[in-house]
Amino acid sequence: MRHRPAGPPSLADLEAKDRGDALRSIWKRTRAGTGALRLRLIAASLRSAALTFAWIVAGVSGAWGQEGAESYLGPHMPYQAFDRLQSTPVEVDNAVFDIAFAPGPLELPKNVIVDWIVASGRTVASYYGRFPVDRVKVLVVPVDHGGVRSGTAFAYRGAAVRIVLGREVAREQLTDDWIVVHELIHLAFPSVAREHHWIEEGLAVYVESIARVQDGHLPAERIWRDFMRAMPQGLPSANDRGLDRTPTWGRTYWGGAIFCLLADVRIREATQNHLGLQDALRAILKAGGSMQVEWPLERALRAGDAATGTEVLQTLYDQMKEDPMPVDLPELWRRLGIDLQDDRVVFDDSAPLAPVRRAITAPRS
Repeated sequence: MRHRPAGPPSLADLEAKDRGDALRSIWKRTRAGTGALRLRLIAASLRSAALTFAWIVAGVSGAWGQEGAESYLGPHMPYQAFDRLQSTPVEVDNAVFDIAFAPGPLELPKNVIVDWIVASGRTVASYYGRFPVDRVKVLVVPVDHGGVRSGTAFAYRGAAVRIVLGREVAREQLTDDWIVVHELIHLAFPSVAREHHWIEEGLAVYVESIARVQDGHLPAERIWRDFMRAMPQGLPSANDRGLDRTPTWGRTYWGGAIFCLLADVRIREATQNHLGLQDALRAILKAGGSMQVEWPLERALRAGDAATGTEVLQTLYDQMKEDPMPVDLPELWRRLGIDLQDDRVVFDDSAPLAPVRRAITAPRS
């Protein structure tokens, strides 16, 4: 769950954020690089609990002026600790990234890591037509082992992203990473009420994949394969009460991503493939809807619909918010011309919605 944009977090906010971080940690450990799934939920939950405990211990040690990496791993962004670090301002499109490193060794040179963060920011800026905010703090926290461990976006005292990075991370792991793009995308949508958390996470899941294809970092076949494998986890199951009332992991992340895909397809069908979800999201951001403000969800949906001249977002939300609307994913894949054969995606360009499929991942100006 994301922090409120104004003022320091309340105890209730921090407790909610802790629960949200647990969901996010589980999610990040069930995707590998480009989205392949790994069922390691118990280990992920234990790690999330360990990080929270480490923050509590670090808070005590910090009282005596001892700041190790653990001091930066709590359930909220350590803004004051960040301000004490030496940061490097880097221009990314229209924005300035203030990038700082928490104490701790990293095997890769810091300039390589900065370049990776900047490239991720440019991918996001390319998708939205500009970077979502004018300035963002980016905190890199080194921890044991390798890989990109996790990330979290914040905005209650200015836009910020924390990246937990294994000190043994390799260059190829940075190249394959999706987490930084995912977290930066969170900055491009307003903070909404807790029951709408699925739209925040669903958008980040969906847009991260599309943006990386548009920017040339992934082949389209790869993300459609991942969608075919993973989206069934977002379908309603027994006792489902709609997206607003079923805050399970699958419905929050993949149910939200299904909403985005359906919206993208429906907008393109309604506009003869001239406009899509990307146009709606750009309009929401242009209207001021970044993570740094709180909006009712309906306000964001209206802004997006106005930009496309449709009522797709509001209509789809009405259909899915309190009811387990059935979605025939196999039929949708067939209409888009996507087939999975021996774990390999095969495109059918004669399919009815093949032009829509191609337009969704085509680079935009």
